[in-house]
Amino acid sequence: MGTATGQGVRRWWDAEGGWSPADAAGTVLVADSWLVGEGRVRGLDRHAGRFGSACGRHFGRAADDTNRFLRAVAASLPARGRWFPRVELVATGPGTRLRMWLRPAPARTATVRLWTAAGPDRRRLPAVKGADLDHLAALRAAAVAAGADEALLVSAEGHVLEGSTTSVVWWRDDTLCGPPPGPGLLPGVTRALLGELARTAGHRVVTEQATAADLAGLPVWTLNALHGIRPVTEGLGRFRDTDTVAAERWNARLAALAVPAGAALIPVANP
Repeated sequence: MGTATGQGVRRWWDAEGGWSPADAAGTVLVADSWLVGEGRVRGLDRHAGRFGSACGRHFGRAADDTNRFLRAVAASLPARGRWFPRVELVATGPGTRLRMWLRPAPARTATVRLWTAAGPDRRRLPAVKGADLDHLAALRAAAVAAGADEALLVSAEGHVLEGSTTSVVWWRDDTLCGPPPGPGLLPGVTRALLGELARTAGHRVVTEQATAADLAGLPVWTLNALHGIRPVTEGLGRFRDTDTVAAERWNARLAALAVPAGAALIPVANP
């Protein structure tokens, strides 16, 4: 069914022939990924919507074709183990193809250290996950080389945007805050889910522009599908041991949103 390596299995998909073996060839234009644990996943419909929207809006991929691919992906997810599948729209020669990369999930970490990239954000399409994959991978590698875990991206004005693989939020007392949405920010699925949980729990959820100096005394979290919530221990905000306890309480609420994976989780696309 695919090309197996120590890093997982890649498979092409097309509407006529279904699945076929794939390799790493081509240029990734759009990507999305989510965590599957013992056959359960959270926010799969949102990941699918983000991926399908980017494929159609920026690269002209038919919504029905992308939707059928995503339903095939959801139906093929393993029922056992921890996995971190990635769906991709890939440029191959004159056209594009759809590919799934079924990867074992890396170990989750509970905290994160940030390193601020030099200069303003230089992504071409910040709101499209996968469009700047190589650039973001290079930034994260630079962060690791500097002794951190994740690169922090800031605007030309110095406002905090997000991490190379994460959304960034912070707390002002009982108010959950984050950068305002727009073309310079990836619409984070885990951030959206956390915001809904926070509102349900009675917290205000607001957006604001903030510099690193503005956040010096505040608890700051990074968010993504793989790690959930991780308090920032170095590089932004302030960290106390109690932040980890609070973050794990919210992680438990996020985990409770996971449901059995399957094609029914993917909304049928409008023609």
